[in-house]
Amino acid sequence: MSAHRNRLFAALSISIAAAGLSAGAYAVDEEAARALARQNGCFKCHSVEKTLDGPAYKSVAAKYRGKADAEARLITHITTGEKAKFPDGHVEEHKIIKTKDMNEIKNLVSWILSL
Repeated sequence: MSAHRNRLFAALSISIAAAGLSAGAYAVDEEAARALARQNGCFKCHSVEKTLDGPAYKSVAAKYRGKADAEARLITHITTGEKAKFPDGHVEEHKIIKTKDMNEIKNLVSWILSL
């Protein structure tokens, strides 16, 4: 390999390793995410597998998979009271998560997106 290719390969390897480390540095705490969802009544409208009044969390994860703005979009949805459309056609404001701790909110969103 040429010196240029060697440098390029080394830079690419370092980038891939750094991406892996940063992704692994933030592990989802499923227990804490579920607890926050329970405390806020999220499971009244959502379940992991089944559609209730709201979509199943696995469906939400599938909808946002691969989208760069997925985390930001869901954080906005659960923290601002955005309108949510229900299966029967009526619209209500989505319940706002009762925590000011952004780490808890991000953990909940990360758990949903991990499904």
